[in-house]
Amino acid sequence: MPTSRRDLLKFTALAAAAGAFPALAASSVARAERPLRILILGGTGFTGPFQVDYALARGHRVTLFNRGKRPTPGWPGAVEQVHGDRNTGDLAALDGREWDVCIDNPTTLPFWVRDAGAALRGRVGHYVFISTISVYADGSRPGIGEDAPLAAYTGADPLAETMDTFRADMAGLYGPLKAASEAEARRQFGDAVTVVRPGYIVGPRDDTGRFTYWPLRVAEGGEVLVPGDGRDPVQFIDGRDLGEWVIRLAEARTSGTFNAVGPARRMDTDTFLAGIRAATGGDARFTHVPAEFLAAREVRFGADLPIWFPQDHEYGGYGQVDNRRAIAAGLTFRPLATTVTDLLEWHRALPAERQAEQRAGLSREREAELLREWHARDGAAAT
Repeated sequence: MPTSRRDLLKFTALAAAAGAFPALAASSVARAERPLRILILGGTGFTGPFQVDYALARGHRVTLFNRGKRPTPGWPGAVEQVHGDRNTGDLAALDGREWDVCIDNPTTLPFWVRDAGAALRGRVGHYVFISTISVYADGSRPGIGEDAPLAAYTGADPLAETMDTFRADMAGLYGPLKAASEAEARRQFGDAVTVVRPGYIVGPRDDTGRFTYWPLRVAEGGEVLVPGDGRDPVQFIDGRDLGEWVIRLAEARTSGTFNAVGPARRMDTDTFLAGIRAATGGDARFTHVPAEFLAAREVRFGADLPIWFPQDHEYGGYGQVDNRRAIAAGLTFRPLATTVTDLLEWHRALPAERQAEQRAGLSREREAELLREWHARDGAAAT
């Protein structure tokens, strides 16, 4: 769902250097009926640690494969770590090993999936690929289902794309290469594939600052600029809900394709912000400013005002993606208040210089300027 190179750089930035969040208490999670051998490609970024924590609490054995470049969170149990580099084709650490399931978190380049297939085919029973709703060809359509047309790759060969070619056109290639990676997963692993397509992933460990902008801004109080009339829908998923559900999909050997977006029911902008205000307290007052007014002043929807698009935007469908198939497959959602409270607790434990760094959203000066212009023009009142 990134809309520019800058947004995509934020989208792909992971949270390993930003601090961890307390692991699950194993006693609070029921043990799985059968322990699995789980291979996680990646595992130290944003959602990977949540997968690891939950898998350990459920009694599974976990192996992580990555480059070993990021600090490792303190796991609540034994985790095997093996190293290699998918970008150079170095998967030797996987040779001769078998696992019940492989969870592929970080892949954007299809050749990474091809190489994983060569290394693991016949020696892993189930392959879970974490994709994105950015694979859809038309992000404007409400009610996007899993069978909607996908973004087409228009280059010569998706398997020939490298990190260098991807970085040269990240906004144009992200969705098509994810879609091509999904197709490659099915070529390599057949029917034993699960494709999970999240939208905005939020909560503790989210280092992008997008969702975080709203709790921090509302907690600060005062007059808050609210884009649109408050009726545009928003969707997101707590990284813990995503990570834990992926483990449950693996336990059940559930195959297929699923939109991993929440909440369970439609949430409009006003309900979203009122829920944040209830969770954070304070005296925030909300002023609705029309999208047309903001667009005329070059406000970037989804970036300057993150987690939000007007319904008539080219990405307006990102707040209205159909999640019924995922819910039927067991996806559940924490309350908004829990996500907000835990996110702020995590954020406030970061170093002071990191807390002061705003990575998404309007600056306070720009927000105040826009509000002054809006009041001078139309006399809108904060509510």
